[in-house]
Formats: sequence, C-alpha cells, structure tokens
Amino acid sequence: MKTIQIIDSKNHVGETVKIGAWIANKRSSGKIAFLNLRDGSAFFQGVVVKAEVGDELFDLAKGLNQETSVIVTGEIREDTRSKFGYELGVTGLEVVGESHDYPITPKEHGTDFLMDHRHLWLRSSKQHAVMQVRNELIRATYEFFNERNFIKIDPPILTSSAPEGTTELFETDYFGDPAYLSQTGQLYLEAAAMAFGKVFSFGPTFRAEKSKTRRHLTEFWMMEPEMAFVTQEESLEIQEQYVAFMIEKVLENCDYALDVLGRDKELLKKYTVLPFPRISYDEAVELLQKNGFEDITWGDDFGSPHETFIANHYEKPVFILNYPKSMSPFYMKPHPTRDDVVIRADMIAPEGYGEIIGGSERAIGFEYLLEQIEKDGLDRKDYEWYLDLQKYGPVPHSGFGLGLERTVTWVCGIEHVREASPFPRLLHRIYP
Repeated sequence: MKTIQIIDSKNHVGETVKIGAWIANKRSSGKIAFLNLRDGSAFFQGVVVKAEVGDELFDLAKGLNQETSVIVTGEIREDTRSKFGYELGVTGLEVVGESHDYPITPKEHGTDFLMDHRHLWLRSSKQHAVMQVRNELIRATYEFFNERNFIKIDPPILTSSAPEGTTELFETDYFGDPAYLSQTGQLYLEAAAMAFGKVFSFGPTFRAEKSKTRRHLTEFWMMEPEMAFVTQEESLEIQEQYVAFMIEKVLENCDYALDVLGRDKELLKKYTVLPFPRISYDEAVELLQKNGFEDITWGDDFGSPHETFIANHYEKPVFILNYPKSMSPFYMKPHPTRDDVVIRADMIAPEGYGEIIGGSERAIGFEYLLEQIEKDGLDRKDYEWYLDLQKYGPVPHSGFGLGLERTVTWVCGIEHVREASPFPRLLHRIYP
C-alpha cells in the first residue's frame, strides 16, 4: 500500500492508499461521517460509512476533535461535487495525536483574534492557498530569471551603509560599530552586475517604519535584478514580462488555491496582456488634479488614494515614469533634458494594492555620484567601494526591486489590514 499526499490523489484513483493528515473539520449524517482532511499539500474529504467499517471505527471517526492527527487508509475516488475533484473512501483510521479545545473553530473570527493565533491560523484553507500562491510566485521568479541567464547573488543582510539613508533602518551593534539590517541589496548587486552582467537577489529586507497598513511592513522579501548595458526602457520591458509571467504561472498551477481565495481569474488574465500603460509623473499629477485630488502638487509623493486612482484608471498595472529628483535616491540617473527629474519608474498594481515595483536606470560618473552622496549627507567613506565602480569600466545599467509580500497580496486579492506585529517574519511572509 502506497503512502501518498492528498495533492497526488489524481494519480491514484481506484487505489487503496495511506495518508497522514489532520482533521480540519468534520460532520456526520446518520450512518455516514465526513472528515475534512488536510496534510499540508491540499484539503479533501474522507467518507466513513458505518456499514463498511463497523461500529468501533465509525464511532472513532465521529468522535475526532478538530486538528487531531490521524493516519487514514482507503480508496481514492473521483468526487465531481467538490472543487478538488477527489475524495477518500475511508476503510482504516489510526489516531496519531489528539487535539482538544482548538481555538480557531469553523466559525467567523475577527482579524485581531486570528492574528493573535497566527501560528495556528496558518493551518486554515485560506492561508494554505495564500502560501501556495506565494510559493508559485517564488518558483516562477527563479524560472524567469534562470531562463534569461541571470546569476543569483546573495548580498549581505548586515550592512555598514544605507543606499537610501538610515532613517528607516534597524540599527544594531556590530562588535562596537553600528551596522544596519539591509533595506536593499542594490548597491552590492550593481557591483555584481559589473562582474556577471545580469544578476538578481531574492531575500529578506527590513524597514524600520512603524505602520498600521498592509502597504508598509517591517520585514518583507524582495526580488532585485541588476543589469549591465541595459537602459531604463529595456528594464521596463523585463519588468512587465516578469509580472505577466508570474501571473500566468499562478493561473496555470494554482487553480484550486485561487478558487479557495475567491479570486477572479479572468481579471488576473487581463494583467498578463502586454505592454502595460506608461504615464509620466507630470501626467499623473495632472490626471489626479483633473479628477478632484486637490491635495497633490508637483513634487509630492503619491499616497494610497492617488496610486489606487491612477492604476484603476487604466485597469491594469501601470508604470509612472520620471519622478522628481528631490524625492529620489542619489543613485538614480538624472534625466538627459531636465534637471528636476530622474530616470525612475514605479509599477502600480490595480485594485488598490499600490506600488509593487520600483526601479531606475542607475547614475554613472564618479564626480556626479560623489556630489549626490555628499548632498544627501552620507559619509563618503561608507561608499568608497561603490565609487570604485566608476573607476573601472563603468557602463549604463538598470535595475528594480519587486516586493514579494505586496505582490502576493495583490495576486491573492487579500483585503485585511493589521498593525505591525511583534512576530514579523511569520506575519509578513504568510499574511501579506
């Protein structure tokens, strides 16, 4: 008898198998008990018929508590009534570990309650679906960049300098010297791009920005490519291809998870049609002002209502190009015909999810970068190694960063908002 995972049921129809699982829920109707089983790969139904298994096993099944762990045996059969499509006709049942008074019962619970029990909430079908989508986005990311001959580089998490200043960095003591949890690996990746041409990193980043919205997390995972001999326009094409590719793969491989989440698949398909619209920062400000946003003037950063309106206006992800220099980091390339803007772009997701990608063509030129570093009040000695890149064969290059958690939130259609948690890794990686 084979031991299988629930997700592999389609390959074992008509076979008697063994599965290790937990009882997510149960109900009974007369002489039939229905066990909602989960094993980490998927959820499906185990059917226990009293006439087939006898009184002792049937009573055991009826008395199981939520989250009791079991080993079940039985025949896999098709179940056209369920979205999953398969079920188990249970003929054997062994209790592995008992469960009593599980706090997350099959009733409505508030977000605060669920977040306070997030170590257990992870077991629910919705959180399971979110993690399946997240996993597919990660898998698709590696596929996309590996197919295009990018090299993965892992920048340090503890750094001595800050690409965008230290105001939003977690500071720590590094044997008597200050060090910071990385907010981006970009500067290191620029150095790597000068060695390998096309590189990317995928790992945790940190922002010491206290917030009570889903848009700002203290810890999140970010995917960052850097590309030598690549202009901003070429980078924008890669960005939109990458986002469309990820969504295509989620639609292809996470159909059941999207059903669990109630996600509109036809709407997601619209987001795979390229190219995405492009609008300049100037045009974005004008669009907002014409539509009643009196709180925005040229030089202001966009807030959530502004980004939501712009993206929904186009009903697709949209690039906003050429932001004011005054609100942009020192490493962004100045515009060739304007002194007040840089060659920068943000990709804004529709449906109110905000910026998912930020990127730019990078500035080159030793004197220019040194001037910008000093103008931003940064310590030159922290950036000498970065300035070295301008001494030894500098080339035009571009890069961007995609925030994974916000992308997961958008693709899954998650709505809830919760203030920052003292358990950030679990909160941010599992509950976008």
